[in-house]
Amino acid sequence: MSTVVNLENTQQQMRKGILELVILSVLARNDAYASDIIAELKKSQLIVVEGTLYPLLTRLKNGGLLTYRWEESTQGPPRKYYALTEEGHRFLTALKNTWEELTQTVHKLVTSTKPKKT
Repeated sequence: MSTVVNLENTQQQMRKGILELVILSVLARNDAYASDIIAELKKSQLIVVEGTLYPLLTRLKNGGLLTYRWEESTQGPPRKYYALTEEGHRFLTALKNTWEELTQTVHKLVTSTKPKKT
């Protein structure tokens, strides 16, 4: 019995796994409106839709990692700007450390793989 692995699904799952890290990193630089976060991620070729972003922002806010404020907009209704809390900064530092360890380990494993002799 063979298993069919969907490459696109696996790639999507890998991207989802790093969303917290990249979103918190974006917010560590500047407070941002959700559309600004999406635009920044798109510039880096990490495509995220609002339907994915808003639940994640809400979860991070409910977890005490983010806060938000409302600002009037000249282009429509007030906008919600997100910012890291002190706990968010500590959490991001821990995630960055974990990311560094993980990428080094994965790099070693991936680059040291030798083809199997057949």
